[in-house]
Amino acid sequence: ARTMATSAPELKLTKAVLKNGQYQNPFPTWEERGFAEGLKLLPTMLSFKTPTKKELDANLPTEPIDWERLRSPPAGQVQATWIGHASVFVQMCGLNILTDPVFSQRCSPSQWFGPKRLRPIPCDVTELPQPDIVIISHNHYDHLDYATVKALGNTPKWFVPAGVKQWFTDSTGITNVTEMTWWEEVQLNDRVAIACTPAQHFSNRGLNDRFKTLWCSWSIIGDTSRFFFSGDTGYCHAFKEIGEKYGPFDFSAIAIGAYEPRWFMRPVHVNPEDAVQMHVDLKSKRSMGIHWGTFVLTTEPFFEPPERVAKELKRLNLGADEFFVLKHGETRTV
Repeated sequence: ARTMATSAPELKLTKAVLKNGQYQNPFPTWEERGFAEGLKLLPTMLSFKTPTKKELDANLPTEPIDWERLRSPPAGQVQATWIGHASVFVQMCGLNILTDPVFSQRCSPSQWFGPKRLRPIPCDVTELPQPDIVIISHNHYDHLDYATVKALGNTPKWFVPAGVKQWFTDSTGITNVTEMTWWEEVQLNDRVAIACTPAQHFSNRGLNDRFKTLWCSWSIIGDTSRFFFSGDTGYCHAFKEIGEKYGPFDFSAIAIGAYEPRWFMRPVHVNPEDAVQMHVDLKSKRSMGIHWGTFVLTTEPFFEPPERVAKELKRLNLGADEFFVLKHGETRTV
């Protein structure tokens, strides 16, 4: 079996920082965005136009799930199915892994208001082959969805960043939850280990709990394959650290959407060019764009993220198939 990490003693790793009950972003690339800046953003957000159903169907049709492929994933490879937004069903090293599962129609505290899904969900969460583990990057509503969590229940093993376990216990009664901080590692079985890795973001589910729980990315280190999941993040030097410690990755799911207006979003959401740089930093062989094409959260043109990824790949003389996107419901084996 491959060892989990490089033995390089000189590798300096950025640790999570908890100060006065709040987690911090220990990166020079971090900038705080407060309530006043958020108010400035409001007129722009209200004027944003969503694409028509005709445009959506033409440019981003939902694909029927190929259940036969999901039932019989190939050995020695990574198979990924895009559910939408940051929800990916990944099959590798004999495990079924589900990332930030949101199967509801809205990503919001209520199903009566908030960002609505613009593409049909390709299946119900209970139709998927049973996930062995579910990884959660942070507690925002477009990544941690109450109804989906309840539907999955206590059967899968949940991995969450520090502080998020209490929400599971208090809100859902789910107890099969392992809480981790950056660079902590857990051996899942004799073939696979999981590492909680850094990201530059923030957390809250209400008005008074900002920064109270940690946010993260995840690295799954198997004997035949390695998978990285970005969750939500701004660009920071942590991805070089992750690439050095756990890379090269066979497959990465990297956020590419929700990046405009840039003056506001830069610290918390990478843009497509940043995402390609993450792909390079992580030493990722193949990467897939997530966190786009599902909900309207920001002001960039809806179909723009993959176009900008393709341009950046070309500019850097990287293969066009190194960093791809899928349709909702589509499966790719890498």
